[in-house]
Amino acid sequence: MKTANNKKSDTAPKSEGYKAGLAMRKKVLGDDYVERSFANADDLNMPFQELATEFAWGKVWTRPGLTLKERSLSTLSMCIALNRPAEIKIHLRGAVRNGVSREELRELILHSFLYCGGPAALDAYKAVRDELPLIEAAEKAAKKLATTAKTKPAKTKPAKSPAKASTKSTAKIKA
Repeated sequence: MKTANNKKSDTAPKSEGYKAGLAMRKKVLGDDYVERSFANADDLNMPFQELATEFAWGKVWTRPGLTLKERSLSTLSMCIALNRPAEIKIHLRGAVRNGVSREELRELILHSFLYCGGPAALDAYKAVRDELPLIEAAEKAAKKLATTAKTKPAKTKPAKSPAKASTKSTAKIKA
């Protein structure tokens, strides 16, 4: 069955691998990105989204042996080697979420220059230069919002009592 957006409607129960993959994918890339990926998927792309979620994210990213930071650095390295700037931008967000610093990104790209070549390294720098400020701004805004929500109670105006309201009204009339 297909929906109005020409998407395959799948009501079958999802495997444990899929569920673990979806949780990991959201943890690394963020809820918004993952939800957009599924929302924008059509009948051609939806099987890819589901396979990537179940296998890549549910079977590989959830394995022990490497930290998420190490997996992010490894993934970025491969994206640089394959000269895939669009994928670098996607996985850059995950790398930042997984604790990779600006300095580590710089060193990773410099190191890739030796093994992947100048064009691949330059394309990686361009992708990081374009995307990193957006990621950092979003992270900063999210932290500020979280801090504000924790430290400041919501401002609400107390309801005016009828006596005070009528006094002010009378004062305005007298003036």
